[in-house]
Amino acid sequence: MKLLPEETRRFVSAMVPDRDDTLREMETHGEEIGFPTVGPEVGGFLRVVARMVGAERIFEFGSGFGYSAYWFAGALPDDGEIVLTEHDPDELDDAREYLERGGYADRAVFEDGDALETVERHDGPFDVVLIDCHKDGYPDAFDAVREKVAEGGVVVADNAMESGIQDFETILEILEDGDPDDVDDQTRGIADYLLAVRDDPDFETVAIPLGEGIAVSYRT
Repeated sequence: MKLLPEETRRFVSAMVPDRDDTLREMETHGEEIGFPTVGPEVGGFLRVVARMVGAERIFEFGSGFGYSAYWFAGALPDDGEIVLTEHDPDELDDAREYLERGGYADRAVFEDGDALETVERHDGPFDVVLIDCHKDGYPDAFDAVREKVAEGGVVVADNAMESGIQDFETILEILEDGDPDDVDDQTRGIADYLLAVRDDPDFETVAIPLGEGIAVSYRT
């Protein structure tokens, strides 16, 4: 499914901020190993969001080899902090290497293990949170971090529309007050997350068709 017409996609891609050699290498690495990064269009958006809220602390649910964290880190002050979480130690080692190469490792905390357990060990507030873990875990991730998001902070959920796992049409049906049968766990996880942030009185949420769709929730 195409979220954007081809002409619009080309326009968005043409407006992506300059990437350094490390980011471009990370994109090539992701393609070679079949790892689905957020991509440069979403990456540029993440960096702008962090700049707009003056982010000093960022938490990621699911960091892989550090692609999104690299985009975020460029917006942090020298004494800022980004917490990366990843259950694959090899991916986390790659993330450490890439962020060191970019000069960002001193503002990164590399956490090996379950993100839900990790976030319990870190006090808020966080100015930006990225949720990009297993799709059926999105509602639990939001529950775990909700009270740790700063007022004026932002939660961004990647793969809010598609990922090759969940069913877009079923998500849409659920959001439009349907109740289909036989919903798989990944689709249900995304749909339940979107319902939760849409209806939460402390957050204002919009959906943006960048990459595979992102949901952006601002804490009022």
